[in-house]
Amino acid sequence: MWQNAHDAYIESRIYSADPVELIRLLYQAGIASLRDARRHLANRDIVARARAISKAGRILAELTTSLDHERGGKISRGLARLYDYMSRRLIEANLQQADGPLEEVLGLMSTLAEGWEGLQTAAKEEPRAASPWAQSPFSDPAPSYESRIAVSF
Repeated sequence: MWQNAHDAYIESRIYSADPVELIRLLYQAGIASLRDARRHLANRDIVARARAISKAGRILAELTTSLDHERGGKISRGLARLYDYMSRRLIEANLQQADGPLEEVLGLMSTLAEGWEGLQTAAKEEPRAASPWAQSPFSDPAPSYESRIAVSF
């Protein structure tokens, strides 16, 4: 019963989330899956470990497909390479039943999540005029956070 309520809550968060929030949710789910995989590895639960690693891999695939290489430029291409590297390390972890690659990918994903949180915080703090007419015609408007991120939604 609690699982159904939790699933409904998560589903409502996903459907009501804006695109930036969706990326944050993907990072959170990826981190949780990697932690689960490490725990299952330590407990020698092969099936659960493989399931958690597969989930983390699917999340990386989703993050990869969300990249907008046209608008994101070098950042987007760099993230694509990093996601690919992380995916290969997950395969290695699963095949070798090794914790090292899981720990590495968890560290990378945690760092990316922290950076994403920083972007969200900066975007929320960025002053915005109520309308374009409220800005001085003599000053350049600050670039919006949308132009600084490397993913499309």
